Amino acid sequence: MDSVSVKKYVAEAFGTFTLMFFGCGSAAVAGAALGNLGIAFAFGLSIVAMAFAIGNVSGCHINPAVTLGQFIDGRLSVGGLIGYRIGQFAGAIIAALALMLVIENCADLGGVAATGLGCNGFGEASSSGISMFGAVLVEVILTCVFVLAVLGVTADGKTGHFAGIVIGLTLTFVHIMGIPLTGTSVNPARSFGPALVMAFEGNTLALDQVWVFICAPLVGAALAAVIFRAYKSFYSAQA
Repeated sequence: MDSVSVKKYVAEAFGTFTLMFFGCGSAAVAGAALGNLGIAFAFGLSIVAMAFAIGNVSGCHINPAVTLGQFIDGRLSVGGLIGYRIGQFAGAIIAALALMLVIENCADLGGVAATGLGCNGFGEASSSGISMFGAVLVEVILTCVFVLAVLGVTADGKTGHFAGIVIGLTLTFVHIMGIPLTGTSVNPARSFGPALVMAFEGNTLALDQVWVFICAPLVGAALAAVIFRAYKSFYSAQA
């Protein structure tokens, strides 16, 4: 593994940490005050900030679903796929642990269990009571739209200078719909980190359900990549 690759994987860990800490942190610590729109913007603005901070190092995937889409579109090697995912999951777990420490040191928040730590869920773990099938459907669709936007705006160097803003706003709008349904994952690492830490605290419901929020976003990302490749092939044939 060369030093350039290590820098990319560390950048992905840092970027995912930031997304998780501020996005899930906003939901856990100030969700009642911010509301769904405020939480959605916390996630979206995290992407914007990281796109400009680490975009020139790793491309700022900070999401295994985005990385899968890039891989299927031929922009990333197998080694890169594995390395990026290791960095992303590591960053998410560290962020969840850091958030846990912050919450446990706030006397008025009631502890990690009371805050929910920004976990995703369905059924009793969802504010809308969405079913497992509904959660899978929602996550596939939202992730497909999000990854399709990422692939589109990063495909041409002409749009690269404002790609972070487009991606951040797209993440914001998918969160606006998804938060009351599943809490919005569209990112397996973002879901796994808080679910794991909640299990440390004795609440295993999120970890029991996390497979949905790992599998469905990956399916959505693969679908987005297939659609994007078909789109490129169609317009290449027309040229």
